Amino acid sequence: MDFTYSFRNNNKREVEKFVGIEIFTTSDIEGIGGIYKDRYKDFIVKEITESGKILEIKEDRQSPPFLRGRDRFTTFNLIKINKDTFNALREISKVLNISRENIFYSGLKDKCSISVQKVSIRGNFVKEFKKLKIRDLFLRSITPSKKPVMLGSNRGNNFTITIRNIQDINQLEARIKNILEILNHRGFPNYFGLQRFGTYRPNSHLIGRYLLQGDYKKAFQEFVSTTYSTESKNLSKKRYKIGKSLEKPKALKNKYNEFPTSLNYECRLIKHIINHPKDYRGAFDKLNPDVLNLIINAFQSYIFNKMLSLRVTKGISLFKPIKGDVIALLDEVNGHTTDVKYIYGNSYDDYLKEAINLNRAIIVLPIIGFSSDLNEFPLMKGLFNEIIDNEKIDPCILQSQFLSDFNLKGSHRAMTTKPIGLKINELVDDDVYIGKRKLKIEFSLNKGSYATMLLRELMK
Repeated sequence: MDFTYSFRNNNKREVEKFVGIEIFTTSDIEGIGGIYKDRYKDFIVKEITESGKILEIKEDRQSPPFLRGRDRFTTFNLIKINKDTFNALREISKVLNISRENIFYSGLKDKCSISVQKVSIRGNFVKEFKKLKIRDLFLRSITPSKKPVMLGSNRGNNFTITIRNIQDINQLEARIKNILEILNHRGFPNYFGLQRFGTYRPNSHLIGRYLLQGDYKKAFQEFVSTTYSTESKNLSKKRYKIGKSLEKPKALKNKYNEFPTSLNYECRLIKHIINHPKDYRGAFDKLNPDVLNLIINAFQSYIFNKMLSLRVTKGISLFKPIKGDVIALLDEVNGHTTDVKYIYGNSYDDYLKEAINLNRAIIVLPIIGFSSDLNEFPLMKGLFNEIIDNEKIDPCILQSQFLSDFNLKGSHRAMTTKPIGLKINELVDDDVYIGKRKLKIEFSLNKGSYATMLLRELMK
């Protein structure tokens, strides 16, 4: 069939370029190849709390009593196996009849993984949680608390990842060590990874753009019926039939009955159009606000990725500031960027370069929002304008009500990031792909950074 978006080879590099991910720190070193997430057990994610504690999968502390007048929330470690965070929380809320608005978490974790993260629910559910049984979900270290876990309150995440099916080449271990040494020393581009956009259907940023433009029909079509060559042909055919039936209520209902119920968000949108033909704006009211927030975030993330790639394409260093760059100081405890920023190209440049060398400062790029003033980012302002001109993006969309509704006023993000404690745990014969090698590595990243962006440097 003819796809709306067709990639020549349907490989990851093509999809990455589609969302603005284009350059490598280690471009002069050949990658080791291989595959990851071959099994969910090969990708283990453990949240690092604000205090710096790495949550453990099997950790389970005894629950103290819930004290009325002091405790308002029940906080626990959520261990999930091969489930995304939204679906896991939806299952918990459904079983316990808890409003989604009363559930709080710090960040999203990969679906194809074993992960552990802190979650809070308003009210006293200590007894209910101890009895709760949901397949592939485990609630441990259940603790009453005065305050909930807050979005973004974690320090970062710890990863233990197995890469399989690696060709057993000469000097394999030396090549691995060489790449890891560079990543430890210099870091890598702090791109928003494919998870932010969709691995097989990388279009969240396009949906976000159409919503910001107020084109709800186009946003609906992109969400539901646009076809991608990276998605299964069977599903693409079903999406195509839905798209052809949008103006025919009876036909749409028939095609909806054939549509996979597992695609929960698409089903909600389609069902609304069946009941309220052409009300595309109303359809998006059926989605969880968290989902809409992520979609708008995806557009912001795309612009960030494009600015980063364009900068390097123009021959500007990832690691050495030039005039007009913005340097943010890093906090001493977590290594996160602070709001203390300086424009490079003035009398204090020597101090800023020293701070960068000491890992106390870093070059940052803007995350655009409704309050963004790109005059505060002299170098990147020109690159931003070049991108929106090339892509015919109306800058007025930055005043969209969506940005205000989700308080997306704009911020900044480190252009590069460094792993913490990156090391080889084992390099041995692969027990699944006979004749090949498997590599297990461990490292931590600050919140908001993607392990997959480190893996692409190593594997290519």
